[in-house]
Amino acid sequence: MRSRFKSLVHFFTAVSVLVCALVAMSVNATNLAKPQTIIIFGDSLSSAYGITLDEGWVSLLQQRLAKQKRYDQVVNASITGETTSGGLSRFSDMLKTHKPNIVMIELGGNDGLRGLSADETYKNLNVMIQQAKKNKVKVLLLGMKIPPNYGVKYSQQFSENYQILAKKHKIQHVPFFLEGVAGNPNLIQADGIHPTAKAQPQLLENVWPTLIQMLKQ
Repeated sequence: MRSRFKSLVHFFTAVSVLVCALVAMSVNATNLAKPQTIIIFGDSLSSAYGITLDEGWVSLLQQRLAKQKRYDQVVNASITGETTSGGLSRFSDMLKTHKPNIVMIELGGNDGLRGLSADETYKNLNVMIQQAKKNKVKVLLLGMKIPPNYGVKYSQQFSENYQILAKKHKIQHVPFFLEGVAGNPNLIQADGIHPTAKAQPQLLENVWPTLIQMLKQ
């Protein structure tokens, strides 16, 4: 009788351990699969300028996430012609409205093309990053470069801004968003600035490895 009682105790103990393990696995799986909100906060490079929205890299990102059975929400808050100053003026409201988990900041290109102060560009990006971190939002900073014909010193300071900010705030950083696209006439529209539809998959590839790592953290 005592032996049978011990066997029952061992059996129910084993069942309890198994149930607890399954519950823990279920909770972990739920947490991992919880959809996140990703904001693309950029300019014409992300607003599908000159092409259809479905062809843009942001739409391609949403499609790739869906193919991987991820249900993260991608919100494109990019505006053609946007500068870091304009972005800063609406950044706080964007955070309140969408409450994102991740924000990709793709701004600065128009600052450079207009020859605006590199110091001012740095300050604007810096404040946006600070606001995001204050709201516990992870930041992926997409770096930009300006051709040397704007002046070697200016071009160098402009591109280094992104590196310095990423290091200062310990945030994720893509050194050059247009890597593999800029300078390739087959991937640039007739205006000499904006990527074609054919270039959009490359833009996604430039962002994807870092973004998916952030989503899995």
